[in-house]
Amino acid sequence: MTPPPSVADRPRFDCRDAYVATLSELAHEDHRIVGVVNDSVGSSKLTGFRSSFPDRLINVGIAEQDMVGVAAGLANGGRIPFVSAASCFLTARALEQIKADVAYSNHNVKLCGMSPGLAYGELGPTHHSIEDIAWLRAIDNLTVIVPADPVETSAALRWAAQVEGPVFVRVSRMSVPQVNADDYTFTPGRAVTLRDGGDVTLIANGTVLWRALVAAEQLEAEGISARVLSMPTVKPLDVDAVVAAARETAGIVTVEESTIAGGLGGAVAETVVQHHPARVTILGIPGFAPTGSAAFLLDRYGMSPEGIADAARSLARHG
Repeated sequence: MTPPPSVADRPRFDCRDAYVATLSELAHEDHRIVGVVNDSVGSSKLTGFRSSFPDRLINVGIAEQDMVGVAAGLANGGRIPFVSAASCFLTARALEQIKADVAYSNHNVKLCGMSPGLAYGELGPTHHSIEDIAWLRAIDNLTVIVPADPVETSAALRWAAQVEGPVFVRVSRMSVPQVNADDYTFTPGRAVTLRDGGDVTLIANGTVLWRALVAAEQLEAEGISARVLSMPTVKPLDVDAVVAAARETAGIVTVEESTIAGGLGGAVAETVVQHHPARVTILGIPGFAPTGSAAFLLDRYGMSPEGIADAARSLARHG
């Protein structure tokens, strides 16, 4: 029997295209929606949005703290601001404003971290945005979302526009295949089972989710049944899905395009320790990463499909 086509062979997409298309649709539907940027119109692909809504895109220049403060003021005045900036600068430079002006003040601001993770790989550690999820997970009253493909990016943005309160959405520039169905509906705090399995569990999100699916394909060929959970919401986490995986499989491998300290892996490990102790292997970036393409760096740190499969094999053997 011929095996089904691999996820790796599907067409690839830049999630920023889904971001700007969805934001434009939302702006047509709701006059309250505005964009706020830090001289990042081009890198956020917002040129078309600016042409359609010239009076609804506010460019504060390279001033990230002002950008978030302006967005909070706009929200206070009844607008729904979508802040669009490179995630490394949005979260690092404006962390206090995100904490105090947005989350603590409960303003209806949507923070969109563009080109996160290792997307700016050749520009080195100053541009790698691997700490953003860990930082933001520690801030109360902030939903943290890491979509895996254009369908999920669009669905998450539509949900964010409708809900009242602070939201952070990672928007990837790295090309990824579509892994969710066209009719996918985003539900905060809920994992999505993309593959069922009883031997080991792979939990991933963002740009590495498709790699986990390919790893599961490889494991299946070896007789290892891998459950693949898509975890788009790092906060709030789907505790029930994690606990079920800990109970029902030999262990959990988490995969994320971020630091191994405090991100998705940290959230899963905290949940397992408190509810059902189990083996957990956290794949991510262990420290400052060198320069190099994003794909090279992901492979270097064990997040190739083969690397993910190796980590799963180790857990399955000891289960």
